[in-house]
Amino acid sequence: MSKQHILVTGGAGFIGSNFVSLVINSTDLIVINLDKLTYAGNLATVEQFQQSDRHIFVKGDIGDRQLIDSLLAQYQPQSIVNFAAETHVDRSIDSPASFIETNVNGTFNLLESARQYWRKLSDADREQFRFLHISTDEVFGSLSPDEPAFTELTPYTPNSPYSASKASSDHLVRSYFHTYGLPTLITNCSNNYGPYQFPEKLIPLMILNACAGKPLPVYGDGQNVRDWLYVEDHCHAIALVLNKGIPGETYNVGGNAERDNMWLVDRLCAILDELCPDSPHCPHKQLVEFVRDRPGHDRRYAIDFSKLHDQLGWQPQEDIESGLRRTVQWYLDNQDWCQTVTTTNNYQQQRLGVEA
Repeated sequence: MSKQHILVTGGAGFIGSNFVSLVINSTDLIVINLDKLTYAGNLATVEQFQQSDRHIFVKGDIGDRQLIDSLLAQYQPQSIVNFAAETHVDRSIDSPASFIETNVNGTFNLLESARQYWRKLSDADREQFRFLHISTDEVFGSLSPDEPAFTELTPYTPNSPYSASKASSDHLVRSYFHTYGLPTLITNCSNNYGPYQFPEKLIPLMILNACAGKPLPVYGDGQNVRDWLYVEDHCHAIALVLNKGIPGETYNVGGNAERDNMWLVDRLCAILDELCPDSPHCPHKQLVEFVRDRPGHDRRYAIDFSKLHDQLGWQPQEDIESGLRRTVQWYLDNQDWCQTVTTTNNYQQQRLGVEA
């Protein structure tokens, strides 16, 4: 078993690519990056790593058992980190089948391959192996304004096909630890934002639409609340859980930044007004349009990450103000990437939502 390899699935997507960047820039590990390259995964996102001899990109599906088995046999990774998932709630409402296929069946397939691989390792290598599954706070359902934040003990009450598919995958991962002893870990994170997020999500969609003078669509009354987590903070938490987390445990990861959607859009507009004072669309807030709310829209999410803080010493380093400013500046500085990922056939064939 090579101590130099880690298999990252979904590593050409938003959070996965940021995690790959962290691994390459701060460790000596060789990353095997497996991504299906759907509309939400793009080679432009991993272009920054392509010249590195510690980044091996493989186009493929976690549902391809033969491929997974061959990668595990060839590279013998010390761990698997599973980011591969369909994640957009609106798309799950319109077309739930792909969410079941990837998030449930794909995770099951990955677990089966990992279990068979892990069983054949030496005792020492089995002890060190880890399977880390990246999940979401949406599996916990919706909170009222006065309810306490989600903890690791909050019952699962998913309200969309997306969150139901992620809840199913979480249960499968948990069962493989308790039934087979596979050393699994689960992280449930709040809403991420930052570089390389695809423009169907709320923050990049608002930034890019505002720059183009297009409407800024806000669901319902704009009062839906989310806890916002800067993606680099999330990736540091994932690395910490991978290295120090207790197998079989779940860890919540939050940004300590509950904000309603209207506050967020107002703040993005204000930052754009400041950074782009000569824009013909200033003040950008004039572009806001309220649109019909989506079915089953959860009102509030909030994460209690005290377990991760108390047991492993993690807390977010980026506050919402600095994180939003860094994010807006990144999108202004990386228009070529935005143009590349939004003009692919896969992306154009999909309907853009107003995710949050």
